[in-house]
Amino acid sequence: MNNRRRIRRNRRGQAGVTLIEMLVVVTIIGLFVALVAPAMFKKADSARVTAARSQMENFMTALGSYKLDTGMFPTTEQGLVALRVKPQDVNQWAGPYMPKDIPKDPWGHDYVYKFPGDHGDEPDIICLGADGQPGGEGVNADIVSWK
Repeated sequence: MNNRRRIRRNRRGQAGVTLIEMLVVVTIIGLFVALVAPAMFKKADSARVTAARSQMENFMTALGSYKLDTGMFPTTEQGLVALRVKPQDVNQWAGPYMPKDIPKDPWGHDYVYKFPGDHGDEPDIICLGADGQPGGEGVNADIVSWK
């Protein structure tokens, strides 16, 4: 009997994890997150910029089709919505030119559309960046269709 009790006590002592072992594991995980997280956030920001540029290229392609059918680009007042919904005063509209509703930019803001644009014969499309305000630097910088 005495022998069995000793074996059970030894097993109980070996089954648990010590507080020091837990602290070491938590510290290692914390260091990993501290080192990896900033790099991950930078990649997420650059992915959003790439997505915005891609969406603007899709808009420009759809706007080209719109112009081929109607003879002109949508006005600033008609906006990008004219790619999905026929404006009242436009003939020869053969849309919709976009397969889904006009998306918001990757930060959840509306794109700015202007025609006639200030940068050539094509419309200006602007993504205002993370802050949703004109101008800015880094992730807050505007992403424009003419560059």
